[in-house]
Amino acid sequence: MKNNPGPTAAAVGLPGGHFRWTICGLLFFSVAVNYLDRLVLAILKKDLCRDLGWNDADYGWITAAFSFAYAFGYLFGGRQMDRWGVKRGLPIFVFCWSCAATAHGLCSYIGVGTTFAMSYPWFSWAQTGIVWLTLSMPMTAAGFMLARIVLGLTQGGNFPGAIKAVAEWYPAKERALATGLFNAGTNVGAIVCPIGVPWLYAHFGWQVTFYITGATGFVWVAAWRFAYEAPEKHPRLSATELAYIKQGQPAVAEKTVKTPWLKLLRYRAVWAYVIASILAGPAWGFYQFFVPDFLGKRFGLDTQTVGWWTGAFFALAAVGGVAGGWLAGQLIGRGWSVNAARKISLLICALSVVPVFLAPYAPTVWLAVLIVGLAGSAHQGWSANLFSVVADTMPKEAISSVVGLGGFVAYFTGGFVNGFTGMILQKTGSYVTVFAYFSGMYLLSLLALQLLVPRLELERRN
Repeated sequence: MKNNPGPTAAAVGLPGGHFRWTICGLLFFSVAVNYLDRLVLAILKKDLCRDLGWNDADYGWITAAFSFAYAFGYLFGGRQMDRWGVKRGLPIFVFCWSCAATAHGLCSYIGVGTTFAMSYPWFSWAQTGIVWLTLSMPMTAAGFMLARIVLGLTQGGNFPGAIKAVAEWYPAKERALATGLFNAGTNVGAIVCPIGVPWLYAHFGWQVTFYITGATGFVWVAAWRFAYEAPEKHPRLSATELAYIKQGQPAVAEKTVKTPWLKLLRYRAVWAYVIASILAGPAWGFYQFFVPDFLGKRFGLDTQTVGWWTGAFFALAAVGGVAGGWLAGQLIGRGWSVNAARKISLLICALSVVPVFLAPYAPTVWLAVLIVGLAGSAHQGWSANLFSVVADTMPKEAISSVVGLGGFVAYFTGGFVNGFTGMILQKTGSYVTVFAYFSGMYLLSLLALQLLVPRLELERRN
C-alpha cells in the first residue's frame, strides 16, 4: 500500500520522480517494432517486384489491403483496448502482429498451399476467393496480401493503447510531449528498417529478413510483461509522482465503462477528429509505402541507396513529432490555454506541409528528401497534438475508442489512396497528383477542427 503523497510536492505541482518516462520508453519501442515490421515490404518493393513478378498495381493493392485491415484493426483494437486495459491488451496485440510479420516469409511456400488445396476442397474454395479478390494477382502477391491483412488487423491496437497509456501516466501539460516522444519510435523503426533491411536481404534473402524483423516483437512482449503496471499499483512509482500525474485527472474505475458508439458521436470533438483523420490521416501511409519507391524511380537509386535516403526522411520526421509535442507543452507552461497551444501548434504543422507539392520537381535527391522530410516532420508534430486533442476533450474511458475510430477512417481512406496511387503510377509513372493532394489537406483539417470545436476546454466530459 502506498503512503500518502508528500503535500509539498503535490501542492506546488513538482513531478516527484521520473518513472513515467520509463513507460514512455516502453511505448516508444512498441511503435518502433510496429513500424519496423510494417515497412520491410516498402524497402524490398523493387526487389520483390523483380523476383516475384509483381507490377505497381499489384503492390498498390497489397498496401491497400494492409490499410483497409489496419483501419478495422484500429477501430476494434481501440475498443478492445478500453475493455482489456493497456497492461493486458498491448502485449496481446504485439504478439499477434509479430506472428503475422514472420508469416510473410512463408509466402515463398505458396506452392505448398496449391498442392494442399487438391486434397482439401474447402481450402481450394478459400484460395479461389483470395485470387478473385486480388484481381488475378501472382499467387505470392495473394499470399502477401493475406499476411498484410493479418498484420494490419493486429497492429491496429498499438496506437490507441499507447494514447490510453499516456492519458493514464501523464498530466495534461505533458501529454503532447509524451505522445511526440513515443511517436518518434515510428521514425526510429523507420530509420532502422531502410538501413538494416537491405543488408539482411543481401546476406540472407527476403524470407529470413521477414523472420528476423518479425521476431523483435516477441522480445518487446517479454519486456512489457516484466516492467509494466498501472500507475496506482506500480511498486516503483513514488507517491509524489503519482499525485503529480493525477492532478486534474478524473478518477476512472480499473474496469472501464463501455461508452456506446452512438454516445461518442454526440461529441463535436469526435467529428472534428474524424474529419481530420479522413483528410490528413492517409498521408502518413503514403509516406511509409511510397517514399522509397518515389526516390528510387525519380533518381534511379539502388535498394541500399534508397534505404539510406529513406532513413534520412524518417530521421527528419522524428524531429517534428518531438518538436510539435514540446511546443504545445512549452506554450501551456507559459500560461497559454490548452486550446490556443494545441491549435497554434497544429497551424504551424499544417503550413509546413504545403511545400510538399514541389517534391516531384526537386532536381536533386537531397532536396526532394528535405521537402518530403519537412512534410513528414510536420505530420508527426500534427499527430502528436491531434492525439492530445482527444485526451484533452474526451472521458478517459473512451479515449482509445475515439482514437480507434479516427484511425479507422484514416486508414480506410488510406486504403483507397494507396490503391489509386498504384493505379496512377501504373498509368502515368508520376507522383505529382498525390503530392499535390496532400499539400492542402492539413489546413482543411484545422479549419474543420476550429469550426466544430472553437474552444477545446468546453468539450471536456460533456
